[in-house]
Amino acid sequence: MSLPCESIGRRLLPLLRAYIAKELIEKYGLKQIEIAKKLGTTQAAISQYFHAKRGAENLEQFKDILPTIQLVASEIAREIALGRIDANEIAPKFCEICLYIQKKISK
Repeated sequence: MSLPCESIGRRLLPLLRAYIAKELIEKYGLKQIEIAKKLGTTQAAISQYFHAKRGAENLEQFKDILPTIQLVASEIAREIALGRIDANEIAPKFCEICLYIQKKISK
């Protein structure tokens, strides 16, 4: 049995990471390796997120709430860039977002 968080997380988290990575590179000038450390992933994954080779495949599924996802990603990127959250604090943030989106989708 697959839990709703697993299903949504599998589709949502790559998209969210892609938006966060893109924002950290473009707006805050962070390097891919720095972002990878802050997000707890690899530099190769960040490169794929940035070049839309990973994370972009689920855009259609979330099109109705894409502005919300983008806003949340922007807020998380800002917090990361300012050093207010680190890799250990990102997982709970992702869980909060996942639950919020799950509620939005089920309405």
